[in-house]
Amino acid sequence: MRIIAGDFKGRKLESPINNNIRPTSDKVKEAIFNIIAGNVPEAICVDLFAGTGNLGLEAISRGAEKCYFCDSSNESIGLIRENIEICKASDVSRILVGDYSRTLSRITDKIDIFFLDPPYKAGLYEDCFSQIRELDLLAEEGIIIAEHGAKDIMPDEICGFEKIKEKKYGTIVISIYG
Repeated sequence: MRIIAGDFKGRKLESPINNNIRPTSDKVKEAIFNIIAGNVPEAICVDLFAGTGNLGLEAISRGAEKCYFCDSSNESIGLIRENIEICKASDVSRILVGDYSRTLSRITDKIDIFFLDPPYKAGLYEDCFSQIRELDLLAEEGIIIAEHGAKDIMPDEICGFEKIKEKKYGTIVISIYG
C-alpha cells in the first residue's frame, strides 16, 4: 500500500497485520482519485472507517486542505497515526476515535468529500448517510464516495443524496453521491 500521486507520492504506508482491517487496494484508490481529481484540491475530507488512513492521506497528498480520520479500532488508530507520521501530515490531519455516529457528531466543518468504507455486511450505509444529512455535514458541492461489494446494490437515492456515478472494479463497486 502506497501513496500514488501528489506531495507524498511513493511513500509506503503501514499495513494491517491481519484481515480485521480491509484497506482500499491501490488499483481501486487510483480509480477513485481519477474520478474525483477536480474535487480534491483544497477540500476538507472525512475518511470514515479509516482503517489505515489510506484514502484520506491520498487526498491530502493531492492537495486536500484537511482530513478527519475516524475509526473505533485501536489497531486502526495506531496505523493511522503511523501513516500520518510517515507522510508528515499531522498539521492537516484530525483523528477522531470512536464509532462512526460519535465521530460524525464531533466534526465541525462542512465536508467536501466523505470516504465511506464501512464493513460491507454490517448494514451501516443508510445510517451513515442519514447522519450526514441530519447533521448537515456535506458542503453544497460535496460528494460521498461509498465503497461496497459488488453484490451490495446501492440505491439511486439514499437519505436525499442522489447517486451521480457508479463504477465496478472486480468485486468492489464505488458509488458516488451528491
